[in-house]
Amino acid sequence: MFVKQFRTGGDRNFGYLAADEPSKQAVVIDPSYSPGMIVDFAEENGYAINYTFITHDHYDHTNGNEEIERRTGIKPLIFGNKESKTGILIRNGAVLPLGGLEIKIIHTPGHTDDSICVYVGDAVFTGDTLFVGKIGGTDFGRQAKIEYESLHNKLMTLPDETRVFPGHDYGVAPESTIAHEKNTNPFLVQPDYDSFLHLKMNWAEYKREHGIR
Repeated sequence: MFVKQFRTGGDRNFGYLAADEPSKQAVVIDPSYSPGMIVDFAEENGYAINYTFITHDHYDHTNGNEEIERRTGIKPLIFGNKESKTGILIRNGAVLPLGGLEIKIIHTPGHTDDSICVYVGDAVFTGDTLFVGKIGGTDFGRQAKIEYESLHNKLMTLPDETRVFPGHDYGVAPESTIAHEKNTNPFLVQPDYDSFLHLKMNWAEYKREHGIR
């Protein structure tokens, strides 16, 4: 499977094009500030964009929706939408075809209630749920708890070799794998929820101590 990562602007936002190489069928994830850059790349390289997914309904991820719909004729999809051609509802476990591949939707609430990760081939596009060595921001109550559950019960159950592509360049690298995050991400190596929450509440101090930007 082909993946192209784009630095789209904003606050170190990443956008993506993922494609089934034999069929050249493609999906765009989080085009945000520079949808034209992604569409131009697809057109220049013979990729047909079948879908656009937005990982959550925050402005820094949705602000390019109108432009990419104008350029492709395809309405961007967020959690709870219905895909027009297939009639498939975008919810946890939804599966959409992409050439010889499948797109699986993983609902990962926490950072927002509507957060999704888009799992295609050997890659998962994690939006603001999981960064490389970091995780998405939440409160210290309900959101933190459901984020913990989303991370451990959904994302960390994916195959270890799954490539991880986050929604921002906030982490220690622009991409990772599930295995690497399991073994090194400070939040994911915590032994229980209380330890996870303690780190979240003291993250600024932890970053200073460990030289994390």
